[in-house]
Amino acid sequence: MASTNHHLVIMAGGIGSRFWPMSTTERPKQFIDVLGVGRSLLQLTFDRFEGICEHQNTAPCIAYVSWRIKKKDPKANIVVTPSDHIVTNGSEFRRVINMCLKFTGETDAIVTLGMKPTRPETGFGYIQADLTTCSARNSEIFRVDSFREKPDAQTALRYLRNKSYFWNAGIFIWNVSTIVNAFRIYMPAMSKIFENLLPVYGTPEEQKMIDLRYPECESISVDYAIMEKASEIFVCPADFGWSDLGTWGSLLIQSQKDLYGNSKIGANIRLFDTHNCIIHTTDEKKVVVQGLDGYIIAEKDDTLLICKLSEEQRISQFSEE
Repeated sequence: MASTNHHLVIMAGGIGSRFWPMSTTERPKQFIDVLGVGRSLLQLTFDRFEGICEHQNTAPCIAYVSWRIKKKDPKANIVVTPSDHIVTNGSEFRRVINMCLKFTGETDAIVTLGMKPTRPETGFGYIQADLTTCSARNSEIFRVDSFREKPDAQTALRYLRNKSYFWNAGIFIWNVSTIVNAFRIYMPAMSKIFENLLPVYGTPEEQKMIDLRYPECESISVDYAIMEKASEIFVCPADFGWSDLGTWGSLLIQSQKDLYGNSKIGANIRLFDTHNCIIHTTDEKKVVVQGLDGYIIAEKDDTLLICKLSEEQRISQFSEE
């Protein structure tokens, strides 16, 4: 049963330009059906938290909702998650989240989830954990040694071989008092803005005042603002089939594939002599592809993309032309 003190914050910023032409400024990726399952990434994110919680950069977003939730529920336990991830093992995901919520409910700790790497990924940040000693309250939770930026290929391979490194999933769990106090210590100017807005939260004046004061906040990630500075930072290594759907390549990895490594998302797609491709053509009546290896084929709103997977970093350039 979901606790009445558990709150979920889903961050849905950014446009996901690397999923062009499906995603655009007017239609960000978290609001579209990337997987072809009839649910957007945002809806799928909400779905996986069933039974756990009641229904400018990340730091201002998190600061705002933290003070907003604190006014409503001073004892709140909060999960913060991006909206554009997928999870294949929902039961293990819920076990890990509930375990971390119990931990933060009993301590002043901040917990982040670390995903066990399966490849030398250069597109993710990493967390280095101190695996020599687990926390006193939970044998699955460890102190964070350091946060590492997205590495080059050689460094990513070294991280993969070292069992103390984990992908940074950007999923955080904390008690509302813990995170509010952290903002007061490490981001005093930002905390003052949202502290001063306490009288208007939940009133008709709230949106107007947020529109006025929010742009005053420094544009900074919660990693830089809080996570890399606070002392009581812990990581829970987890393995529940996680993927950050930031690229067509990551979608191909997570999708069901045929015997030739192709992923087909669409009603009527026929492939001949085609390998290791992702075809996302949900609006077309019939699509036939022959002779391609390692390509993206995607369409949306009369726009067709055919691009080598190895060159997909250029997709954001295509979307701006």
